[in-house]
Amino acid sequence: MARRIIGTALVGYFGLFVVLILLLGFRWHKQRKAPDQPIAFSHEIHVGKLGLQCLFCHVDAGQSAIAGVPPVSKCMECHVSVMTDRPEVQKIQKYWDDQEPIPWNRVHRIRIREHVYFSHERHVKKEVDCVECHGELGAMTKVRAVRSLKMGFCVSCHREKEASTDCLICHM
Repeated sequence: MARRIIGTALVGYFGLFVVLILLLGFRWHKQRKAPDQPIAFSHEIHVGKLGLQCLFCHVDAGQSAIAGVPPVSKCMECHVSVMTDRPEVQKIQKYWDDQEPIPWNRVHRIRIREHVYFSHERHVKKEVDCVECHGELGAMTKVRAVRSLKMGFCVSCHREKEASTDCLICHM
């Protein structure tokens, strides 16, 4: 009788463990999913094939804590005359004509608390390549999160690059 109870408990714990692993795997997969965007913008074409640098479009990353998304005017610098017959470029043109920003969907959902500070500018000035955190965007047709961008990831990177791990660098 005792063996049966222990056996049942072990099977139950094992089953619970399997369910937990599956749920965590699903959550990880869902978080890494590439969200649909209002414009099917391809980093694979713009970065990978055309060789545009990240700061060409994400100008704020070099001078601000936030990288931000490029304004429609940045897209129109080229697309006022390049591939204007393409449906996705025509969507950009409509946002331009309507003087509306493109409502991009966030890819990275970083929950930075009030006492935590992160600066893209600092990392750009230290010549940290964008692929370190954002992955090989030049190979992505559709952008997705490839790193957790949580504290453990950042601390590991700082140690690897022999950057400061003083808590006050990020925590105020």
